[in-house]
Amino acid sequence: MPVAKADYRRIADAITEKIKSGELSPGEKLPSTAQLADQYDVSPATVYRAVSLLHDRDLVIGHPGKGVFVAGATA
Repeated sequence: MPVAKADYRRIADAITEKIKSGELSPGEKLPSTAQLADQYDVSPATVYRAVSLLHDRDLVIGHPGKGVFVAGATA
């Protein structure tokens, strides 16, 4: 029986795919934690874990007080 992927991995993989496909561009701000939690029907803690995984993959950059942005934009 196949094992379902953990929610945080499913969310991180979905956002990774949006970044790689160009749906999310470098420098673009991700939706807020609350918006992502609503969108994927998970808790904010699960979203934090997913975003942390995206940080580990070097796909996003957090700017305190401003949000989380797709990496790769020139500053």
